[in-house]
Amino acid sequence: MRTTGMKRSLAALAAFAAVSGCTAHAVDAQGKKPPVRIDGSLAPAPGAKGEDDKPAAPSKGPDDKSGSAGKGKGDKPAAVPAEVLWSSGDRGDDVRKAQARLHQVAWLITPPTGTYDARTVEAVKGFQGKRGLPRTGELDTVTWRRLRKMTHEPADWELYPYGGQPAAKPDPRCMTGRVLCVNKTSRTLRWMIDGRTVSEMDVRFGSQYTPTREGVFSVYFKSRHHVSTIYHTSMPYAMFFSGGQAVHYSPDFAARGYYGASHGCVNVRDEGKVAALFAQVRTGDKVVVYW
Repeated sequence: MRTTGMKRSLAALAAFAAVSGCTAHAVDAQGKKPPVRIDGSLAPAPGAKGEDDKPAAPSKGPDDKSGSAGKGKGDKPAAVPAEVLWSSGDRGDDVRKAQARLHQVAWLITPPTGTYDARTVEAVKGFQGKRGLPRTGELDTVTWRRLRKMTHEPADWELYPYGGQPAAKPDPRCMTGRVLCVNKTSRTLRWMIDGRTVSEMDVRFGSQYTPTREGVFSVYFKSRHHVSTIYHTSMPYAMFFSGGQAVHYSPDFAARGYYGASHGCVNVRDEGKVAALFAQVRTGDKVVVYW
């Protein structure tokens, strides 16, 4: 009987608690009551992290490549290929300068042409292979950096060792009359009549030991089949303007380009052009040699 009465008392107490919304609280080790969620479960203590506090991991499907992009073997970033600056078929002054540098290190034997041809491709491949770079034959930023480090800025004569450099602006003294206008900087000769350019041609000059004189002169003697009495060399189409110095055709210039020099004369590389010039120039015509 007593047991039955006790059960009834506990049941009544539970009903009263349910109606009043109260819950039974446990206490922690310090005697404090932990917070309770509205559903009656215990909430974690402040600062503690439970399973519910972990951020949900993003789901990954079979096509999900996040986190692996740009990585190769061993999770290392994939190498970015060097930018190609010039390659087969390209043309221009930059290509000519690159060819001159390749010539300096003896990978390109032929003179610069300004065209990225098959010989240039092979020269670049050789240079790259010697230095452990990919043998692409293309001048990329890495190859160009190595080449620049090993060479110097090409001089004009290195860029145009066999001629072809654009003619310089005529000197004011060349703008009147009939003039052989010779510029040492561009290494060109303009045949001019009353300020008009009739023809242009590549020329070379004497070395530092036998320099070509500068100034204003005039043609005082012409000799079609001249032979030097000092050096005993052929001087075809010679037009003398200062002592033994003359404008004339040079087979050595045609063969060696600017890798050689005259004994002070103005050498012309193109025999056809100097032959036409010889036919037009008269004794007394002006000659201007300047930088």
